[in-house]
Amino acid sequence: MRAIWTGSIAFGLVNVPVKLYSATENHDVSMHQVHEKDGGRIRNQHRCQECGKVIEYDDIVKAYDDGDHRVILTDEDFEALPAGENDDLDVLQFVPNDQIDPIMLEKSYFLEPTSKTPKAYLLLRQTLEDTDRTAIVKLTLRTRTRLAVLRVSGKVLMIQTLRWADEIRDVDFKGVSSRAKISDKELEMSAKLVESYSEDFTPEEFTDDYQEELAKLIDAKIESGETLDVAKAFGDEEDEEDEEEPSGDVIDLMEALQKSVDRSRSSKKKAAKKTGKKATSKKTNTG
Repeated sequence: MRAIWTGSIAFGLVNVPVKLYSATENHDVSMHQVHEKDGGRIRNQHRCQECGKVIEYDDIVKAYDDGDHRVILTDEDFEALPAGENDDLDVLQFVPNDQIDPIMLEKSYFLEPTSKTPKAYLLLRQTLEDTDRTAIVKLTLRTRTRLAVLRVSGKVLMIQTLRWADEIRDVDFKGVSSRAKISDKELEMSAKLVESYSEDFTPEEFTDDYQEELAKLIDAKIESGETLDVAKAFGDEEDEEDEEEPSGDVIDLMEALQKSVDRSRSSKKKAAKKTGKKATSKKTNTG
């Protein structure tokens, strides 16, 4: 695996240096589009629909189009946005595990401890387990600000990016509000049917039949000699990613924890006093 992000989990004054790795990979057989006649690779051209010319990549920018207006956005415009580069995975709050709706979950990533003494990593992992809590975090990944959950998976801390609340569609299907009468007998039989299928979930039992059969088909064609000169047809391709080195200051863990707790308590007391004063003031004015 190759790290795609390096930084620190930051909550209070505690920093936990980590590296981020994609937790999943696609097992689909990789395919290309080729010319049926000679097997030559089909390459996409970026052609301008206004002037008809093929445009070089360096001359292409993004734009927003609502049908009436087209706004061109340059690299400088995007660099001015608040995301930018951030090496911190900021903890915003800790919530009960059962408050995370699976519909909001997107891609999963593993977090590797990079400190020489991973005690802070182990402490955070144990604390999340003991308190049945999930951390809500914010991070900048590939220049985009993302919301995510940080939780425990076995012995590893992992994050799963979240969709924003306004990305979840509201639905109002007629059928779900139906008042159709369900009899006790129907409910009993339905429960028995569920029970007959009930067992522990073991993901390893299930395989992708389509991809397995596709791989067999490709192997059979190779064995029968139905192949092309790959070097001639496809050429060389490169897909390299630079791996960043971990960085970050190490501070005394107990001291950081205590200061963070004190700071949190102090903030809550100030907020409570402020609320109390406002309530008193409001009561006096109305009297």
